[in-house]
Amino acid sequence: MQINLISDTVTKPTPGMLDAMMSAVVGDDVFKEDPTVNALEDKAAKLFGMESALFFPSGTMTNQTAIKLHTQPGEQLICDKFAHIYNYEGGGVSFNSGVSCRLVDGNRGTMTAEQVASVINPPDFYHSPLTSLVCIENTANKGGGTCWDFKELQKIRKVCTDHKLGFHLDGARLWNAMVEKNETAQQYGWLFDTISICLSKGLGCPVGSLLLGTKEQMDKAIRIRKIFGGGMRQSGFLAAAAIYALDNHIDRLAEDHKKAKEIGVALSAKSFIKKVEPIETNIVIFEIDESFMTSDQFVNTLKEKDILIIGMGQGKLRMVTHLDYTDNMHEVLLQQLTSL
Repeated sequence: MQINLISDTVTKPTPGMLDAMMSAVVGDDVFKEDPTVNALEDKAAKLFGMESALFFPSGTMTNQTAIKLHTQPGEQLICDKFAHIYNYEGGGVSFNSGVSCRLVDGNRGTMTAEQVASVINPPDFYHSPLTSLVCIENTANKGGGTCWDFKELQKIRKVCTDHKLGFHLDGARLWNAMVEKNETAQQYGWLFDTISICLSKGLGCPVGSLLLGTKEQMDKAIRIRKIFGGGMRQSGFLAAAAIYALDNHIDRLAEDHKKAKEIGVALSAKSFIKKVEPIETNIVIFEIDESFMTSDQFVNTLKEKDILIIGMGQGKLRMVTHLDYTDNMHEVLLQQLTSL
């Protein structure tokens, strides 16, 4: 039995999801003639209380499209130094939009309204890039699945409004934050100009993300998606998986969070674990005491036991719980950690 904790993207469709996919009514979505994709987009927009949504192959593409919607070449966006758009999207901010990132030294992937306000460039000072967008990531992956303080997000919204800046949410694991903090999709829909939500992480879909915003924005986004090569044909099979996931896989995320916290307890009990980051959702980030063994040695030790985890660089290791990480696997992992 292999236990794969590399990411929550390693899941396979459940039997119910496969049934939904195989019975989907499809058409050509490039012509907007796939009824299942149209139904998904309508469902997501209504869920968040936003005007419109557009289905994409990936969360990176939704984020990159949103950045292009909000900015012009030569401008600058503000994000935390751990942000996915800066660290894990291949430099797309500069390549696709000609935009630079003003990084904030936040706390575990989150930043305050005061920090955001302090790095906005004066709009009349033409020697510096024009600040046009603020991006946040909830949950913050590199911070350890950190959930943002919603009141702080409201304060950042006011800063954006006061300075006429766009406000984009990279909500790749927003579902986890909403379940953990007992928040609603509509709360986020009221707060942000655009939202990217991923369906292939915690919700277990094989492919897909959605971008949400105004109808005018999504009319522009479909052109950008075309330029990026993101148009898909009979993508209703994928949209059917997403609809099934939205109906069946959100509440169960609490199980992943519980298991992640139990893994954290088991790791903290070991003398060779230097540090375990606070665990809020389904991501466990920890560091090895290098005087005992290296990070690579620890990863390989677990790999020999058919347990797969990943290194994040700078001595940090990560485990991510997910839909396919069963109760039996969890018991085995805890036993193996105890015996190390």
